[in-house]
Amino acid sequence: MSNKKIIDKLNVLLADYQIYYQNLRGFHWNIQGKHFFQLHDKFEELYTDSAIKIDEVAERILTIEGTPLHTFEDYVKTSTISPIKNVNDGEVSVQTVADNLRELLALEREIKEMAVNEGDDGTEDLMSDFIDQQEKTLWMMKAWLK
Repeated sequence: MSNKKIIDKLNVLLADYQIYYQNLRGFHWNIQGKHFFQLHDKFEELYTDSAIKIDEVAERILTIEGTPLHTFEDYVKTSTISPIKNVNDGEVSVQTVADNLRELLALEREIKEMAVNEGDDGTEDLMSDFIDQQEKTLWMMKAWLK
């Protein structure tokens, strides 16, 4: 394995985060119903966090001498997360967030394992931080759905 394989996977993660971010923006803008205030604020919190993570992933790619994807065309083509639009229902939006988080976590765990095998401590640490935070967020989303 080489930096190239880690860079390629980090670019998939970057694309996934961009689609996840945009899904969250749509949920934030379009949410309706009795949970409006709660979910409107939560989606803003999540997309703000995602914007930070997007920057951290792109900078990590640059740090290990790669080039981060940076066009929406590349994001849509590369992402394993599907864009979703015109969702205003709380249950559907929270379920989508939970599903997206599961996909992000699976990829982050894969990247972390690759980084461990390659001795890439920086990428391993970044993925560990993301995993810790997102496991808690996923737990909260699942609790809300019950």
